[in-house]
Amino acid sequence: MSPSIALVLLLAFQTNLAEQGLKALDEKRYQAAIDSFTQAVAADPKDYSLHFNLALAYSLMGKHAEAIPEYKKTLELKPGLFEAELNVGISLLREKQAAEAIPYLTAAAAQNAQQYRPNYYLAEALLGAGEPAKAEPAFTAALAIDPKAAAAELGLAHALVKQEKLDDAAAHYKKAAELNASYRDDVLELASLYEAAKQPEQAMSIYQQFPDNPGAQERLGELLLKADRPADAIPCFQAAVAKSPTEANRAALAEAFLKNNEPNKALPVVEQILAADPDNFEIRMLHGRIIRDQRKFPEAAEEFVRATKLKPDAPQAWSELANVLVMAENYPPALAALDRVAALHAEKPGHVFLRAIVLDKMRDLKPALASYQRFLELSHGEFPNQEFQARQRAKLLEREINK
Repeated sequence: MSPSIALVLLLAFQTNLAEQGLKALDEKRYQAAIDSFTQAVAADPKDYSLHFNLALAYSLMGKHAEAIPEYKKTLELKPGLFEAELNVGISLLREKQAAEAIPYLTAAAAQNAQQYRPNYYLAEALLGAGEPAKAEPAFTAALAIDPKAAAAELGLAHALVKQEKLDDAAAHYKKAAELNASYRDDVLELASLYEAAKQPEQAMSIYQQFPDNPGAQERLGELLLKADRPADAIPCFQAAVAKSPTEANRAALAEAFLKNNEPNKALPVVEQILAADPDNFEIRMLHGRIIRDQRKFPEAAEEFVRATKLKPDAPQAWSELANVLVMAENYPPALAALDRVAALHAEKPGHVFLRAIVLDKMRDLKPALASYQRFLELSHGEFPNQEFQARQRAKLLEREINK
C-alpha cells in the first residue's frame, strides 16, 4: 500500500471516529462518545477539537476530573478558546478547585462580558476561593444580564453574608426565594447568622415566616424564651411538637409552660417524656420539682430518689431530695442526703442551714447549735432572713444546753 493511500485511509478512519463521537454526543450516549474521541485523539493528538469534544463528553457524564486535563490540552493547542475556558472553569468548580478556576473564568468573562454564564461561574469561583468582596460585583454583573437568575441572587446573598452585610443580604435571599421556591429555606441560614450576631429580633422575624417548619418554630420559641416572652413561645413549641414530637421539643414546651406559671400544663408534657425515656435525669429532676411545687412532698421525694440512682454523684439530686424530705418532716433520711452532698464536696451555706434545722427538729442540740454557728460564719450577710433565724435559734439552744 502506497503512503498516500495509507494517509487517506487514516484520515478517513479519524473522520469516521469523530463523526461517531459527535453522533453519540447528540444522542446523549456519552460513554460511546468518550470511546470514539479517545481513539480519535490517540490517532491525531494535535487536533484541539477532538480533545475538546472528549472533554465535553466527560463533563456531560459528570466525570469532571477526567475532563479537566482534556480542556487544558485544548487550550494548549488553541489558546483563548472561549468554550474551553468556560468549561474547564466549571469543571474545576465541580471538583472544588475554585481558586484554580478563577483565571480561566476571568478570561472567559472578559471575552464575553455580556453572557450570563461566565460572569456567574466567575462569581461562584471567587466566592468559593474566599474572595466575597470580588464575588459581589461578579454576581451583580450576572444579574444585570439575567435579573431572573435565582442562583445568582442566592450567590450574591452569600457573598454579602461573608462580608457581614446581613441586612443587605436579606433582600437577595428573599428575591432568590421569589424566583425559585426551592431556595425558600435558604433564608434560614440568615436567621442563624442574625442569632450569631446577637440580633435576635431580626432572627425571629425570619423564623416567623416558617410556621410549618418545626426547626424554625423551635428556634423561634427558644429566642422568645430568652426574651422572657414564654406566652409567645408556647404556640411555637406546640407547633414544633405537632410536627416533630421529639424529646427536645417536648422539654422546651414544658419549660415554656413553667416559665409562664402553668405547671399543670407542663406536668403531662414531662410525663410523656418520662414514659418514653424513664432514665432521663434532667427530666426526672424537672418532674420532681413540679410536683414539689404542688406540695406533693413524698411523691417528689420518690422522684429525687430515682434521680440519685440515675446519677449517684449529682449533688443537685441529693440537695433537692434533702429539701423535700425536710418539707415532708422526714428528718433522718434528709440528714443522710445532706451528708451525701457534703461527701461530694458540694455543700453550700444553705445546706449547712438546712442541716441545722434538721438536727434542731431531731433535738440533737449540740450539733444543731454547731451547724447554726457554722452557717453564720459562711453566710456573710447574703441570707438575712436565715441569718436572723439562725441567731435566734442559736441563742435559745445555748441557753437550753447550758441549763
